[in-house]
Amino acid sequence: MIVIFAALIGAVIGGLTARKRGGKPADIAQYAAGYAIAFAIVGVLATILIHRAAL
Repeated sequence: MIVIFAALIGAVIGGLTARKRGGKPADIAQYAAGYAIAFAIVGVLATILIHRAAL
């Protein structure tokens, strides 16, 4: 659940960042995908840390 939420937040932040910089639709999509992947990786690490701390 954390991973999905983080990926969605990353996609929104990436899209807004590209739009603010005056990007075309392809740029916005690329930024959204890149930020979503980066945030998803952070979400996976957070999930692993939380799971290991609970044991």
